[in-house]
Amino acid sequence: MSNPGLSSVPRLVATRVARLAAVLLLVAVVAFALAKISPVDPVNAYLGIDIARVGPEQRALIAARWGLDQPPLAQFTLWVRNLLHGDLGYSMIYNAPVSEVIAARFWTSLPLVGLAWLFSGIFGFVLGVVAGANSGSWADRLIRLYAYFLSSAPTFWIAILLLIVFSVQLGWAPVCCAGPLGVVPADVTFAERLQHLALPLAALTLLGVAQVALHTRAKIAEILQLDAALYARAQGAGKWDVVLRHGVRNAALPAITILFASLGELFGGSILAEQVFAYPGLGQAAVAAGVRGDVPLLLAITLFLTLFVSIGNMIADMLYHLVDPRIREAEFTAGGAHG
Repeated sequence: MSNPGLSSVPRLVATRVARLAAVLLLVAVVAFALAKISPVDPVNAYLGIDIARVGPEQRALIAARWGLDQPPLAQFTLWVRNLLHGDLGYSMIYNAPVSEVIAARFWTSLPLVGLAWLFSGIFGFVLGVVAGANSGSWADRLIRLYAYFLSSAPTFWIAILLLIVFSVQLGWAPVCCAGPLGVVPADVTFAERLQHLALPLAALTLLGVAQVALHTRAKIAEILQLDAALYARAQGAGKWDVVLRHGVRNAALPAITILFASLGELFGGSILAEQVFAYPGLGQAAVAAGVRGDVPLLLAITLFLTLFVSIGNMIADMLYHLVDPRIREAEFTAGGAHG
């Protein structure tokens, strides 16, 4: 007999892929429209302080070279056609193909976002388990206060606070950048990269801990009140034995799901953190593209981050459908009812 949960997986994947395509198209249209109505003139932003030296004829030639003399609909149609052929366009501010800019910046941002995602999941889960197992105690109240404070504090405020304390006051960490100033990236050592990564990583990790900790705490506290847990305690099992045997296993899936679903928030926080620490990642490139009207780069980064976040949400949905038997049964029942 076939497993109804497994048989529904291809249909689930097809549905999610169709939704992803629709979301990407909608995001592209909205991002392009916002870029077009922006008061920033891409030519003027590109010229900068040299704008007084360039005449109207030269500015018109620059606009024609970038295709800015065409109607907005023609520009968008051309961009979509090139995108389908694998051409993301040319970055005006970096004077390089958009694909090369995104590749270089992504590999700079990946250790920052990836490690922050991993550490926030681990620390948040551990704090949530401790708080849930000691519900109502001083440890629980302290962890909840810490989580509520982090949830309400803006990322840039946390980043600035870390910068002031650990860089300016104590001098334990560099003030900015992904490596020492004046050193070619190829010559930056692994230890120097870690040193420059420490503060941005701490800011992003603190951002992601709160949500995982609060959800895990609620799940552990709920599990400890179940009849199975109370029966185990009545049979002589210790509190932590019940937590580790029953609570951790059942709270892990919701925590992982929340972690994948928080990728969007994490990328949003990385944009602010990279600005504060002048970290040359994808977030800083997105801000530069928006401020200086680099539409091809801005659209490509927007679609790339949308795709990345959507895949994270899709993985979270797949985990739930594959692991939780209640969701598998509901999916199978719904499919049979509609069939």
